[in-house]
Formats: sequence, C-alpha cells, structure tokens
Amino acid sequence: MTDWARTLDRIAASDDLHIAPFRADGATCGTPTWIWSVVVEGRLFVRAWNGQRSRWYRSAMAQRGGRIIAAGETLEVEFSPGDPELNALIDEAYLAKYAGSPYLPPMVAAGPRGATVEVSPKGGPNF
Repeated sequence: MTDWARTLDRIAASDDLHIAPFRADGATCGTPTWIWSVVVEGRLFVRAWNGQRSRWYRSAMAQRGGRIIAAGETLEVEFSPGDPELNALIDEAYLAKYAGSPYLPPMVAAGPRGATVEVSPKGGPNF
C-alpha cells in the first residue's frame, strides 16, 4: 500500500479536511477552508458548497495546486476537475459518509456537483 493510499484511508475515516489552493501568485496558499471529502475508487474528491462561484474552487481550478490539511497531515496537492463519469458514485459516497446531515442535500445537487474537484498528491500517487 502506498503512502497516498494509507492517507486516503485516514481521510475517508475522518471529517476534517481543510483545503488551501494557491493564491494568484502560484506560491502562497489561501486561508484553509473546512470542506467535506469522499474517497471513490481510490481517489479523493471534494465539492464546493457554493458551486463554481466558490472562491476556493475558482482558485483551485486556476492554480491547480495548493495544500490540504487532513488526517493529521499537511500535504502538497494538485487539483483537477472531477470526472463527470464518477458523479453518481461520488454522490453515493457523500450520501453514505454524511447521512443525516441537514447540509447533505445541497452537496449532491447540481451546483456543488458541477464543482467537483479531484485532489491528488503533488508528484503522483506514490509520493
């Protein structure tokens, strides 16, 4: 099992991920934002509550890098648009992990669904 796979197991079991994409300078990270995360098919996904209008989402898509703080670690990561082919599985993962939360229905709605981001370790999955 790779370090990233072990990290994903810890992230999947927790509800404490903060995301901090780079600012416009490409080097300074923004203020960490608490966000829900799910692991699907060995890949980490997050969604922006405010959809594509979200400040952190816009930064993540523009800069494609930054860091996350999760499972007791601070990790340098890369961001890419989520795979639309996995949206149904990502929805299922959100429904399972956050069942009972009043904040859940919007996270599987069109706005946040359209702002799905895949988070990968900088330099590849075997960091």
